[in-house]
Amino acid sequence: MAELLSDYIAERQRSINKALTDEIETLQITSRLKESMLYSVQAGGKRLRPILMMASCESFVGSYTSVVPVAVALEMIHTYSLIHDDLPAMDDDHLRRGKPTNHRQFDEATAILAGDALLTYSFEVITKAESLTEEQKIYLITRLAQASGPKGMVGGQMLDMIAEDQEVDLSALEQIHTLKTGQLLTFAIISGAYIAGASSEQLQAIEKFSYYLGLIFQVQDDILDVTGDPELIGKPIGSDETNNKSTYPRLLGLNGAINKKQEYVNKAKQALKQAGVNQTVLESLTDYLSNRDH
Repeated sequence: MAELLSDYIAERQRSINKALTDEIETLQITSRLKESMLYSVQAGGKRLRPILMMASCESFVGSYTSVVPVAVALEMIHTYSLIHDDLPAMDDDHLRRGKPTNHRQFDEATAILAGDALLTYSFEVITKAESLTEEQKIYLITRLAQASGPKGMVGGQMLDMIAEDQEVDLSALEQIHTLKTGQLLTFAIISGAYIAGASSEQLQAIEKFSYYLGLIFQVQDDILDVTGDPELIGKPIGSDETNNKSTYPRLLGLNGAINKKQEYVNKAKQALKQAGVNQTVLESLTDYLSNRDH
């Protein structure tokens, strides 16, 4: 099963990589902006969110090709967030996925504009999707804006910054990561199910699954910042501690963080059962994300 999952992930990664590059290459824009956008889009990465969207669609017996435009849009927003997170005013990181960050490769102003361009163009990509109805486009654009904006990722980033140098409890930490990381993961999974025609009851259950999967992803991120291999992660470990970030290991200890992650895994799988899609690639991806090394 591990080999089959690995093949599945690799195939979907190739699909989204090609779609992303093709979409940006078609833009008639100044070459430096396009080069900066492509630099970060083509820097690698797990393509986790698009893969989850495709897997969710397939779990509800839909065709993954129908979600590709939405997956492209989502990955553009994710990439923009990384470009901006790395900026000197934010995390001031010099490496991303083993390569110089965008502002180090180009300059700070270009990096900001590349991020802005990816964010705004993502919504246009959805409006152009021939596989979607007008009703679907409105639903997806609305949910994506909510997931990435002040009530989602951006709001979570703000809470994360405020929490630096402060002691926060588990509830506050979960809120930070539900917004900062979890909202885009939830959008990916909900969108795939919605496009495939999942019922309202199934959508409710799959949203609960998405909530716990987002927390699983973040706990493992925090654990890897303590125990991971810098060459696999693509950046130095210990940056959370250096930046006084609130993390699960810092709050619960390393073993406590591992135990909390398993609790989230159990709850995520229970939600999959409620949705009626527990014996699908989504369940395999839950274990994969829980045990990933980068």
